[in-house]
Amino acid sequence: MAPPLLSLKEIDLHWGADPVLDGLEMHIGATDRLCIIGRNGAGKSTLMKVIAGLIEADGGERWLQPGTTVAYLPQEPKAEGCSSLKDYILGGLPDGEGDLAYKADSLILDLGIKGEAAPATSSGGELRRAALARTLISEPDILLLDEPTNHLDIAVIEWLEGYLASWRGAMVLISHDRTFLQNLSNGALWLDRGKIRRYDGKFDQFDAWQQRVFEEEAETLKKLDKVIKEETRWSVEGISARRTRNQGRLRRLYALREERRNIVKAKGDVTISLGGGEKSGARVIEAKGISKSYEGRTLFEGFSTRIARGDRVGIIGPNGAGKSTLLKMLLGEVTPDDGSVKLGTNLAPIVIDQKRAGLKDDMSVMDVLTGGGGDWIHVGDETRHVMTYLKEFLFDASQARTPVSSLSGGERNRLLIAANFAKKSNLMVLDEPTNDLDMDTLDLLQEVLADYNGTILLVSHDRDFLDRVVTSTIVLEGDGSITEYAGGYSDYRAQKKGAEKPVVEDKPKAKVVSITKAAPKKANKLSYKDQRELDMLPAEVETLSMQISELEAKLSDPDLYAKDPGAFSRISDELTQKRHTLDEKEMRWLELEELKDSLGNA
Repeated sequence: MAPPLLSLKEIDLHWGADPVLDGLEMHIGATDRLCIIGRNGAGKSTLMKVIAGLIEADGGERWLQPGTTVAYLPQEPKAEGCSSLKDYILGGLPDGEGDLAYKADSLILDLGIKGEAAPATSSGGELRRAALARTLISEPDILLLDEPTNHLDIAVIEWLEGYLASWRGAMVLISHDRTFLQNLSNGALWLDRGKIRRYDGKFDQFDAWQQRVFEEEAETLKKLDKVIKEETRWSVEGISARRTRNQGRLRRLYALREERRNIVKAKGDVTISLGGGEKSGARVIEAKGISKSYEGRTLFEGFSTRIARGDRVGIIGPNGAGKSTLLKMLLGEVTPDDGSVKLGTNLAPIVIDQKRAGLKDDMSVMDVLTGGGGDWIHVGDETRHVMTYLKEFLFDASQARTPVSSLSGGERNRLLIAANFAKKSNLMVLDEPTNDLDMDTLDLLQEVLADYNGTILLVSHDRDFLDRVVTSTIVLEGDGSITEYAGGYSDYRAQKKGAEKPVVEDKPKAKVVSITKAAPKKANKLSYKDQRELDMLPAEVETLSMQISELEAKLSDPDLYAKDPGAFSRISDELTQKRHTLDEKEMRWLELEELKDSLGNA
């Protein structure tokens, strides 16, 4: 068996009094393509820096086979002192290999980098792509990539997958992108409570393996608890009965207790609550023939869509294709150059954006959730203690008063989600929500969104996340074309591939003449009765919505039931009936709109 390229032995590392890495051991072989898995705050990026030799551990040994080269992509690259992104990329070449500078031009083209741009004026995404090119250009023996897909669009991610699939060296990856890991890794390093467990196999089997480890650990703890219980009973009954101390058995008891204290149970599952909100109208957003151009370039044109209550709509496309513009247009924040956008009734939207707006570094975690209003937080119609709510999002009680500035990127994202999920809403807008999230939180986020009874608009480059969450996908191709496909990302690719299949012409056949009766001419507009009903429905829906609001205001009186139970019952029944009638009116409105559209296009 060939010796490893790099080994870590008995690595200890502490931040303050808490161990981050505790006697950690691992090895990287020449053919390893390993992903590091662990929750936010587990120390994944810290471990990557130890592997790269950028952090010196408090104890243990890092061994690198002589002559082995290592390149590292950090989460937050810096390019001080470089006049252009191309100069920054060229800085990744080892001394004496300037003749390989041609590789920079190839990577700049493949990654869509503006090589002449100054790092100081480049966006975070542009700088990250340049850092990726800088890491790849030297073709090291060991490639260390920390969240390489962040801020990349799907087309670039798929290019990177193809590039790395043919990589001849070893790789260690940190990523939340399950599809990326499935396509590239052949093993996993699970960082859990300062220790590493290694799994060898395809990533799609990792969850099942991890669950078996948890079950085995739980069984070990159960058996250990039983032994401790028996030994404790003996220590009480045996000593009092015989007044003779068996020092050997007592030492065994103390050792068992110490062992039990040292086995830290696996952290609990994330349990995310949603505030919920009043039901929106059946029609949430209707866009007809919308177009938008920017600086002489057409982002999209002639696009129409109807988003109904409960739909989950994904929006994908290359960076700069107009995803954010389309999103703002659908929310009524940007006016289209042509066409129209109508918003439905009773909408209560929340927006979670990738810029983490609303998080200020000097605010404490608790203040972000409560607005500085004490120890309690309103989650929908419930009032929860902030400590309990924080635990649902895997924050320790000790973090409640820590400033936002001390949180990792993943913890900041989790905090932003926690703050927004507490609000009442029926329309959730998520702009790249998966960045920096650990997989446990990401998996539960997918489950919660699936149970959300409102409408979702989602911009994401995470293909697996899209497949699990959305019911339809709007694709901006980057050349002005825009199409909506049923299903998630995989469905879009399958439908597009099918549409691109070459047409095979049939062999000429003998001409067949047939005589059929002419089909009756279809009507090209609504009947008078249907058109009149359609004209009246908007006003009826608005009136019902106002009546429902008035009834809800009456029921919000906390003393109503005590003062007049009969009135409370009558108002409740009337409210139920009005809501039912509103649903029927809205569905009829949608039916007539669709009928009108189909007749107009006949």
